[in-house]
Amino acid sequence: MLFRAVLLTFALSCGLAAQSNPEWSTPQTPFHIIGNVYYVGSKGLASYLIVTPQGNILINSDLENSPPQIRKSIEQLGFHYKDIKILLISHAHFDHDAGSAEIIRQTGAKYMVMAEDVPVVESGGRKDFAYGNWAGGQYPPAKVDRALHDGDEVRLGSTVLVAHLTPGHTKGCTTWTMKVKDSGKTYNVVIVGSPNVNSGPGYKLVDNTQYPQIAQDYEKTFRVLKSLPCDVFLGAHGSYFDMEDKLPRLKEGAANPFIDPAGYKAYVAETESAFQKELARQEHSH
Repeated sequence: MLFRAVLLTFALSCGLAAQSNPEWSTPQTPFHIIGNVYYVGSKGLASYLIVTPQGNILINSDLENSPPQIRKSIEQLGFHYKDIKILLISHAHFDHDAGSAEIIRQTGAKYMVMAEDVPVVESGGRKDFAYGNWAGGQYPPAKVDRALHDGDEVRLGSTVLVAHLTPGHTKGCTTWTMKVKDSGKTYNVVIVGSPNVNSGPGYKLVDNTQYPQIAQDYEKTFRVLKSLPCDVFLGAHGSYFDMEDKLPRLKEGAANPFIDPAGYKAYVAETESAFQKELARQEHSH
C-alpha cells in the first residue's frame, strides 16, 4: 500500500497540468482529523484548517481555482472563511500555493513562507529551479508578510506550529509539526512537505546548475524527517498518508486511523529508498 502511495505521489507531483489529475479538483467532504485540526482540501490536494479562539490558520491554498472549494469546506464544518488569520504552505509549487493571492485578498490573512521559497512565491512560480520556465507551473504572485527560517514558530493563541526546513523538492519545502490535545492526550502531528524526487526536467540530482546542493538537501530532509516524533501522520497530498484508505475507519468511538506512527516511519523509509535509487541511477548514467 505504501509503495503504491509513493508511486502515486510521483505521478501526482510531476508538475503535470492539473487537468490530467482530476483528483486535484475533485471535492472531498471536509472532516475533523484530531484536536483542532481539520481537512479542507480536495481528494488529491491536502489543505488543513487549524482552529483557535483567536482565529484560524490555513495550510495550503492549492490550485488557482481551489479557493471556492476550500471556502465551502470550511463553511461546511461550521467555521468562517474570513477567520483565517494566517496562511502557510508546504512548498512553492502551483498545486499547493497557486490559490494564495486570492485567499489573502478575500480574508486579509498574513502569508508566512519559508525564506528559500519566498522568491518563488512572490514571482508566481517563475523563479522555481525546475518549473520556472513552464507556463503550467506559473500562478498569481503573492506578497509574503513573514519569511520563515528552520525551527521558527508560528503562533496563534496557544496553538504553536514549528516550521522545519525539509529542502530538495523545493528549496524551501516545509514540514510542519504541532502538538494537539485530544480526549485528554497530547499527540505529535507531522504534516510532511514533500520528500519526492519529481520525474522530468529540473530534478537532476547530479550537476544541477540551478540547484547545486539538491542531493545534499534531500539527504538533510530524510535526516530531519527521521528525527521528528510523529503520532499523527499527514502530508501535502492525501496519498502520502493513505487518506483514502483511512477515511472509512474514521468513526466515533473507534481508534483514530490518522494516529499512525508506524505508517509515518514506513513512508519515510520508502521515499528515502526511492531517492537513493534515483540518485544511484543518475550517478551511474552521468
